[in-house]
Amino acid sequence: MAMNRWGFALAVLTSLTMVVAGPSAAAADSRFGPVPDVNISFVQFQSPDLTKPPGTMLTIQGKLSVPRHAARPQDDRGQRGKLPAVLILHGSAGVDSRGDFYEAALNDAGIATLQIDMWQARGYNAPGQRPAAIYLTYPDAFSALAFLSQQPNIDAARIGVLGFSWGGLVSMGAAERLYSSTYGNGLTFKAHVAHYPVCYAWNNTALFAKLGLTPTQFGVQWINLTGAPVLIEVGTKDGYDNSSAPCEALAASVNPSNGRVVRVNAYPGATHAWDRLMVPIVVNDPFADQGSFFSTGVVPAVQFTPDVDQAFLARERVVRFFQRKL
Repeated sequence: MAMNRWGFALAVLTSLTMVVAGPSAAAADSRFGPVPDVNISFVQFQSPDLTKPPGTMLTIQGKLSVPRHAARPQDDRGQRGKLPAVLILHGSAGVDSRGDFYEAALNDAGIATLQIDMWQARGYNAPGQRPAAIYLTYPDAFSALAFLSQQPNIDAARIGVLGFSWGGLVSMGAAERLYSSTYGNGLTFKAHVAHYPVCYAWNNTALFAKLGLTPTQFGVQWINLTGAPVLIEVGTKDGYDNSSAPCEALAASVNPSNGRVVRVNAYPGATHAWDRLMVPIVVNDPFADQGSFFSTGVVPAVQFTPDVDQAFLARERVVRFFQRKL
């Protein structure tokens, strides 16, 4: 009987513990907030490696985020339509906070996103490592476009691209007919956003003559555009362009013959990568300070200083742009 009484007491105590612990555990879980209403998967696809013999492929990996219950328009049969999507391309420093920052807002707006890692595929894992020319990563963007176009819940006709710095260059290059026809296999992006894409370098024959190249060979010809809208965002204290003037001049030079599809937003006092909400850093880059290195031999320093207010403003503008254009 003693054993039975102890067994009964233990059973009661265990039951009480479970009853008491249940709400506490639930309360503890609730402190972390609700699970995001997004399906997240980690994907991969093949992209041509232009530095190797034809047919050599890179395996590009990325994060695909698809809103679960987005407000999608219904088709003629009353069924939910497919979602628009945005490809997100990192800068020279690799994947960082900027991708997630914009991803979250785009997903909240009912837009799917795909962030890819162009550096991991190439084995880059140290600061300063990046391809020798921008055109080498154009296949990554168009291969990602093809991948997204094949997803059953993505509308292949409504895919945009957002890039930061190096990724901004790729976003802009994807809007040039020469590169889209070379690498796109008939596919083009519906809309482009380029953040601080080193505007002075585009069509800069004098700069690339110092390297024994043409802008076309490096991948920065921007003359005949696809017709998709392009939004360029740049700080007035950008350490590459030194102001917003090169981006404004570039837009003015291409707009008359391309349907005025390019718009520039300038952010007063903002440095390069002002929307990188991480601790400030300084990097050295020969293409900074409008390429002064190629005349002086001194590699300029570039300030990356976060600006919280203008970062959120830029993000809001980017989301609105894609909502209107996709």
